[in-house]
Amino acid sequence: MKSRRTFSNEFKRQVIEEYLSGVSTAAQLMRRHEISSGLMYHWKDQYTKGRFDNPPTHEAALEERVRQLEQLVGRLTLENEFLKKAVQRSFAPPRRSGGSSLSIVTSSKASKGGAS
Repeated sequence: MKSRRTFSNEFKRQVIEEYLSGVSTAAQLMRRHEISSGLMYHWKDQYTKGRFDNPPTHEAALEERVRQLEQLVGRLTLENEFLKKAVQRSFAPPRRSGGSSLSIVTSSKASKGGAS
């Protein structure tokens, strides 16, 4: 079994920058360095997020901001639904079950009729 190889951030950055500059294709780089396509594109994603001691790309920064805003919208939506239900409960008339009010009326009529 092959031992697992490790690559430095510097090496990863160099490979991805060579790919992004157009000097070499992804296939050429994968063959030359004996890395898989999945690893190559994983490194590319990490590079765009600034994980290899490089500044994140503008696109990655925008995607992160969109993710944060979507989380905020989700939290505010849940809070809004919770508050709507709380308001509905506070202004709703008290609930009475049909069986208990009927039995009270019936029992009071029975007691009046029985006492006469």
